[in-house]
Amino acid sequence: MHTLYQFYGDSIELNTIINEVHHLKDGGTLGALLAVHALNRGYNTTIYSYNLQVFDPTWFDKDSDFLIERLQKQMVFKKDPKLQTAASAYLDFLHLGGKVKFKDLRSNVITKYLQNEQPIMVGLSATYLYKSAREFGPNMDYDDLRGEPSGHFVLLHGYDSKTREVFIADPIIKNPLKEGQLYKMNIDRVMNAILLGIVTYDANLIIITP
Repeated sequence: MHTLYQFYGDSIELNTIINEVHHLKDGGTLGALLAVHALNRGYNTTIYSYNLQVFDPTWFDKDSDFLIERLQKQMVFKKDPKLQTAASAYLDFLHLGGKVKFKDLRSNVITKYLQNEQPIMVGLSATYLYKSAREFGPNMDYDDLRGEPSGHFVLLHGYDSKTREVFIADPIIKNPLKEGQLYKMNIDRVMNAILLGIVTYDANLIIITP
């Protein structure tokens, strides 16, 4: 988020973002919560969601009022704390004017933005992106037996059509790829990582514009 705001010349401090974005009890946050922060700062925000834990396939391509009504009714039946948090975040997002889109995740969904120099924040599976061991315990240590898949957010900020590689800005200084915070990756692997983000309640593309 901080990098994206900087891209638009928004001088908000990193610690301010950390303090203002809602955190989950078990650590981390959700894409909808990040998007709500952007809406509250006056940005336009659209989320492409592939999260079938939050959205039913029959809700696809419906208007905001319909999504609000179904999310509210779903919360009556499903009491899982993380689902409740995610649904509440999406309700806030929609009430603030955010838009949710449902579209098959093909490469052109991503590249049409990147080729117009529009960065995309994505919620994805870090476990798949890095092809690392799953994580376990309070310190999120790598443990291939006891571990669970881990979610993550990165910023996509460019595309090489010749190599089909996406340019990635990663907030983790020392990630398992050992390539620093700026690196390139094949777009197919990135798309798979995004879709597998459903395991940690994300699987989304977040488009934030002034």
